[in-house]
Amino acid sequence: MLAGWALAYHTVGKPGKLAVISTKPSSTAADLSVAYSPGVAEPCLAIRDDPEAAYAYTGKGGLVGVISNGTAVLGLGDIGALAAKPVMEGKAVLFKRFADLDAFDVEVAETDAQALVDTVVAIAPTFGGINLEDIAAPDCFWIERECVRRLDIPVMHDDQHGTAIIVGAALLNALELTGKRLDQVRVVFSGAGAAGFATAGYLLALGAPRRNLILTDVSGVVHAGRDMPAYLREFAVSSDLRTLGEAVVGADVFIGVSAGNVLTPAMLRTMARDPVVFALANPIPEIDPRTAGATRPDAIVATGRSDHPNQVNNVLAFPYVFRGALDTRARAITEGMKLAATWAIARLARRPITAEAGFDGDGLAWGPGYLIPKPFDRRLLPEVATAVAAAAMRDGVARRELDLADYRAGLEKARF
Repeated sequence: MLAGWALAYHTVGKPGKLAVISTKPSSTAADLSVAYSPGVAEPCLAIRDDPEAAYAYTGKGGLVGVISNGTAVLGLGDIGALAAKPVMEGKAVLFKRFADLDAFDVEVAETDAQALVDTVVAIAPTFGGINLEDIAAPDCFWIERECVRRLDIPVMHDDQHGTAIIVGAALLNALELTGKRLDQVRVVFSGAGAAGFATAGYLLALGAPRRNLILTDVSGVVHAGRDMPAYLREFAVSSDLRTLGEAVVGADVFIGVSAGNVLTPAMLRTMARDPVVFALANPIPEIDPRTAGATRPDAIVATGRSDHPNQVNNVLAFPYVFRGALDTRARAITEGMKLAATWAIARLARRPITAEAGFDGDGLAWGPGYLIPKPFDRRLLPEVATAVAAAAMRDGVARRELDLADYRAGLEKARF
């Protein structure tokens, strides 16, 4: 049923999900004479003399490039650049719907990491920011680092950092509810690819000690002396633990970004009191949330699915991170900007859902079943984008200083 509707949805009217519209009048010869030749030469010359003028005379400042080579698309794997296009168009829809940012999807038929970086850098003048998407590990780490190094606009691989930002917010709130502290809990990951590795690194920035993190993958615990990709060595532990089942005994937190049903009820029973279980694999979580609740009534559970409470959804982060970054014309997205987003999201979930949220929040209140805001909460835009903008200015990457009170007020009035 869903498959048929999904295919029909993408074909109704104009095929696909995106269109280009003009923002200026173009109904007369006089309009066209300034939209194009000869009048268009004037902004061209202004930008030649001052590249920053591009932000005044073109759409660059509000335009994100959503770029993928299709090597790790959703749970579908390496399906190629062309087959990735519906996902990238969808990402552009989310940028527009939630942050009023325009986005072009760019699918690049290139699996060589250096060539892909060169392509991104070559087309970067078009954009105010670059959202890398669905690029397989381990190449995705190097590709992002190189793009950040070579470009002076915000670049973020959302599969890494968008996931990390939201997991961080959900975990901070879950631990607050259980009376535990991030610097004391033991965290076990199932999955050590882009999302798992980046989230583990992000928890370090939030205050988790490295010694308390254990990563596992299809080969078991990431431990010293084991064959592993080079990027995982920094998380290799000196331990006799070898399997996920052994690693979760006594653990406070399970974060799954791997495959369905890898966390069994028997494993869950061995975890510490009030376990936090983030079973984020899609469409089948690492453990069914109903099974988890029946097995451990004291567990706080989140998934990647919208039909269960506590959906860990990147849409809570990336539109607003880029909005704050682009509005300050930031040269990069810093760790401080990501941390600001996490704390803003976590704090918003603790606030009562009022009319300004713009959706029916009846019955929802901060607690085990409501760790993070719902995607349609209109307060996310002013809360998160303002926090990110403030961090950009604080971290010294902003090329444009904002009056934060005025900026926030403008975002609160925005309706789109």
